[in-house]
Amino acid sequence: MVRIRLRRTGMRGQPSYRIVAAEKEKPRDGKFLEILGIYNPRTEPTTVEVKEDLIYKWLKNGAQPSDSVKQIFGYTGVMDRYERFKAGEDIEVLMAESAKMMEERNINPKTRRD
Repeated sequence: MVRIRLRRTGMRGQPSYRIVAAEKEKPRDGKFLEILGIYNPRTEPTTVEVKEDLIYKWLKNGAQPSDSVKQIFGYTGVMDRYERFKAGEDIEVLMAESAKMMEERNINPKTRRD
């Protein structure tokens, strides 16, 4: 079974994550099938960049998002747009809406000093 999950990158104490499609049995930082985006919780606001067309492809083919990825997709609106995609809405309209949302959300992120 394929899962859409987070793969940790970054130095010790400074995590950032890649959103990847990987086999469920593989280790967290092991072999993966495709990179679908990035997530950096250390910026204010958090940085999320996703390739929604690839995410739609994997979800359509039966990939299951992990709980943490579901939360990320929830507050970025990916799951809502995916439901509209399944209902038959044009993908170009959804991609334009996604690009606009990413522009508004990822404005001049600064890394926090924890």
